[in-house]
Amino acid sequence: MTVTPDELARRCAEAMWRDDRASQALGMSLDAVGPGTATLSMTVTETMINGHEICHGGLIFTLADSAFAFACNAYNKVTVAQHCSVTFLAPAKLGDRLTARAEERALNGRSGIYDIRVENQDGKPIAEFRGHSRTIKGHLVPEPAEAE
Repeated sequence: MTVTPDELARRCAEAMWRDDRASQALGMSLDAVGPGTATLSMTVTETMINGHEICHGGLIFTLADSAFAFACNAYNKVTVAQHCSVTFLAPAKLGDRLTARAEERALNGRSGIYDIRVENQDGKPIAEFRGHSRTIKGHLVPEPAEAE
């Protein structure tokens, strides 16, 4: 049975989402996934606001990091973050709907590079995140030969 790359990405995302308590607890939604891509979103709630009356940067980082995780695990090889950086461009405020779009930039052997842009509901850039991934042992779903 041949599985398309889009179907494999969807199956991997479903397997990850089942156990991703952190993303679920923050009210994130997995909006789209494909080979090397993912889109997640969340609404900034009262508990996400810091002492400056804006969304805590760590929570914006977490949204981007979750999009990164779904994008780099779309090939059914367990993949983790090796290095991440974020640049905050504008504050997010209470009630903002933030969307993180992850795109693969390079994939070579066990290493990958992904760029994630976080925008608010008006398309205003909130943050730019770059993640470097590393594939480790294991699969998220059974390989087709393993499933038979």
